[in-house]
Amino acid sequence: MDIVAARTLNYLYIYLDIIWLVVYALILVHRKRYMALIVGAIGGVIYFAVDYGIFYAILGTREVTGIDTFWFLLWLSVSYGFTNFAWIWLLLDRDGKGVEWSVLTIMGWVAVALLSQNFGTYFPQISIQRGTSGYHGIMALILAAGYLYLIVHNLGATREGKVNILMLMAIGIGVQLSWEAVLLLTGIRPAGIRPLIINSLIETNMGMPFLYLIHKAISKRFQEDLTRNRPMDKCHDDLLIA
Repeated sequence: MDIVAARTLNYLYIYLDIIWLVVYALILVHRKRYMALIVGAIGGVIYFAVDYGIFYAILGTREVTGIDTFWFLLWLSVSYGFTNFAWIWLLLDRDGKGVEWSVLTIMGWVAVALLSQNFGTYFPQISIQRGTSGYHGIMALILAAGYLYLIVHNLGATREGKVNILMLMAIGIGVQLSWEAVLLLTGIRPAGIRPLIINSLIETNMGMPFLYLIHKAISKRFQEDLTRNRPMDKCHDDLLIA
C-alpha cells in the first residue's frame, strides 16, 4: 500500500533554512569537525541523486508545485542530506557531546519551521509529495542486508568485538523520526503518523550499518580535524559492546 509523504511550505522556509545551514556549517568549522562537514556535503549529493535522479526523473514519484523542481530539490537534498549525515557522523564519534549536537540540530529544524509558519504568510506556497510504493521494498532489502551483516558478525565475535546494533538503530531511526516529527507537529506535513513511522524505520536507518563501517574505517586513519592518526594510536570505538 502506497504511503504518500507530503509537505506544504513557503519560500521563507527556504531562506531561513539556508541561513541555518550556513550557521550549522560554521559551528562545525569552529569546532574543527571537518570530517562531519565533508560527510554532510557528500550526504547532500547522495540525497540529490536519489531524490531528483531516482524519485523524480526515473520513478516519477516526486511531485513539486509552486517552484522550479530542480532547484527546489537541490536545496531540499542539501538541507536534509547535510544535516542528517553530519549529525549521524557526530553521534558515531561518541565524543560525549551527543546531546548538544542533537539539540542543536533539532532546535534548528524547529526554529526554521515555526518562524516560516508565523512570518511567511505573504510568501508564495510550495507543495510537494512523493509516493513510496516504488522503492520502500528495495530500501527494506538494503536495510535487512546491512543489519544482517552486523548480526552475523556479532554471532561470531567475542563480547569485546560486538557492534552495538541497538545504538545504531536508535541513531538511524531517531534522526529521521526527529525531522519527520518536526514537520508533522508544525503543520508542514499533513496529519497522519504512518509516513512518520514507516519512513523513520526504513529510510535513514537503512544506511546506518554501512555508514558505521565507513566511519570505523576512516576513524582508524584520521581525526575529526583531518589530521592523521599516528601508527601507534588505537581507534577507540564506543559502539563496540564492552
